[in-house]
Amino acid sequence: MANTAGTLVLVRHGQSQWNLENRFTGWVDIPLTKEGEAEAKRAGELLKGTTFDHAFTSALSRAQETLRIILETIGETNVPTDRDQALNERHYGDLQGLNKDETAEKFGKEQVNIWRRSYDVPPPNGESLKDTRARTMPYFDAHIKPLVLAGKNILVVAHGNSLRSIVMVLDNISEKDIPDLNIPTGVPLRYQIDSTGKVLKHGYLGEG
Repeated sequence: MANTAGTLVLVRHGQSQWNLENRFTGWVDIPLTKEGEAEAKRAGELLKGTTFDHAFTSALSRAQETLRIILETIGETNVPTDRDQALNERHYGDLQGLNKDETAEKFGKEQVNIWRRSYDVPPPNGESLKDTRARTMPYFDAHIKPLVLAGKNILVVAHGNSLRSIVMVLDNISEKDIPDLNIPTGVPLRYQIDSTGKVLKHGYLGEG
């Protein structure tokens, strides 16, 4: 008998007010912009026809609101949902709230790029991607992955770096190559995964 494939859909929240203002956001609870709400609605349009068994999101309202709009758009407002800070954006520490361009002027572009994109160098008093992965993946492995392996359709709406942590593992991306990975806001990334955990296919919806 063929392995039953589960579906995992990852969505980065729509544009937030601090995305628009080019600020480091991290764990600060910043709302979506009108464009962010529109991105969430477009994500929902792309997911129409998909029935989800369970949804997961972070403890931050920009991800929760994106999820709400997606589920409303596809007409699936009764999906069981778990919220957990394990799926929060990486904590940017002392950089939170600062403008990215002004921070680059202060500390140098190269240093800020290392803080933003490297795997294991955290910003002052903040988390690196490695740190983010260390809290995101145990939660994913305990709560999300078993449902996918059981053939369920699962939706995860979270943040650029918590999702990069998950994609890094699913796609076997190395520490050297992970700085090049960027996940766009509001574009569903769908994986089909069999009961052994093998990724059968994956890709962004609406491309091509």
